[in-house]
Amino acid sequence: MTADSLTGVFSSTKGAAHLVVALLVQDGVLDLDQRVAHYWPEFGAAGKDAVTLRDLLAHRAGVVGADRGFTAEEIADDRVIAERLAPQRPYWRPGTAFGYHALVIGALTGEVVRRVTGRSIQEHFEERVRQPYGLDFYLGLPEELEPRFRTTLPMLPTPEQLAELEANATGPDSLTGIAFNRNHPKAPELWELPNLEVVRRLSPASVGGVASARGLAGMYAAALGGLLSPATAAEFAQVHSIGYDLSTRKHNAFGLGFAVVSDEYPVLGQGAFGHSGAAGSQAFADPRSGLAYGYNRRRFAFPGGAAPENARLIRAVHAAATA
Repeated sequence: MTADSLTGVFSSTKGAAHLVVALLVQDGVLDLDQRVAHYWPEFGAAGKDAVTLRDLLAHRAGVVGADRGFTAEEIADDRVIAERLAPQRPYWRPGTAFGYHALVIGALTGEVVRRVTGRSIQEHFEERVRQPYGLDFYLGLPEELEPRFRTTLPMLPTPEQLAELEANATGPDSLTGIAFNRNHPKAPELWELPNLEVVRRLSPASVGGVASARGLAGMYAAALGGLLSPATAAEFAQVHSIGYDLSTRKHNAFGLGFAVVSDEYPVLGQGAFGHSGAAGSQAFADPRSGLAYGYNRRRFAFPGGAAPENARLIRAVHAAATA
């Protein structure tokens, strides 16, 4: 790993995807309180007709996966995911609870973007965010940059950590299993996703981004530097879902498409927004301190999600930035 290395950033990709959605809301192209089925009629099937874009972004729609799961090729293709999930019955009554739509949220919000604008989230990100700011953050890794890509390495848990993972394991047909696509017999392991060429090329908007730490931080610096208005940033950072997450079976806090980062790192100011990634990446903007932060790593961290070292790194960076 060098300062120039690129890695898969897993769910930190959701920050890029939903920065695009925030820009389209800011432009007046999308309405947070409009029904998703208004933009995408097929989505209204099976009791989802009243789900709003706000509900969807807040992980309250209940469509965390598909009954039969997805192959690697399917999970890489947002259009296929959207087509499969449009007729899917939600796993809870929409709006009554929330659960992390880990592998599908970008495909669902991305289909709304495509229906309204005729263009994908990936295309909007490239033209409105990555290119203008020269970011090392790619939703669709160009072939010429492949030599800079470093494959994700599997977790190396200690015996104690392995015992903890096994004690908390859930079945493939549980809600957690469905949300993380363990209900398909040929599904790849989560840590392997960015190592698949089809994932890097198509870059599913939930998990397919490739970036350096500077690319992650640079995106949030752009968001703070005028890309988003203060009002839009505050709207998307506001808590919409907090408490017990049905998918992860633990406490979570979400705004609109972004995580409420200060819930995990209380040193940050109210209104901080960002997203972590399964291998250990973390990235966010803290409007009150003006801090934009990006971190990634190659080795999949225990127990998944933002690597534990982020806690001390964020405290140190925040102290230095605000001294």
